[in-house]
Amino acid sequence: MSTVSERLAELRIDLPEVAAPVAAYVPAIRTGNQVWTSGQLPFVDGQLAATGKVGEDVSEEEAARLARTATLNGLAAIDALVGIDKVTRVLKIVGYVASAPGFSAQPAVVNGASNLMGEIFGEAGEHARSAVGVAELPLGAPVEVELIVEVAD
Repeated sequence: MSTVSERLAELRIDLPEVAAPVAAYVPAIRTGNQVWTSGQLPFVDGQLAATGKVGEDVSEEEAARLARTATLNGLAAIDALVGIDKVTRVLKIVGYVASAPGFSAQPAVVNGASNLMGEIFGEAGEHARSAVGVAELPLGAPVEVELIVEVAD
């Protein structure tokens, strides 16, 4: 069985640098055999990849790609804290979607995060999940993603 790092290489996925916090928090924290990330925005090279409301300024498809980007930022935070190869299971994803009035496809947007976990972790990537529509997100981001994973000692 390959390591998570090897699987990322097979998929040609490079984890980004850990996004700098935009307020008073840490990117990820470990308690026991779990790592919880702070909400991750779709930063690319220190800048938001897009801003605006999903269903108005940002399409559902683009928002799913942004959820994937935010998830990669979460994985980078986990990697920096404990090492990505220590992840044994994805437990939960919480996805927040800045939604235009009437937009109700939040689950499809958060699939951008969920599908990535399946690609990387296979069965260990199956997880519990919440997909929540909100009025606003920090810095005008269209999506924000939190991860909870189980890790080996």
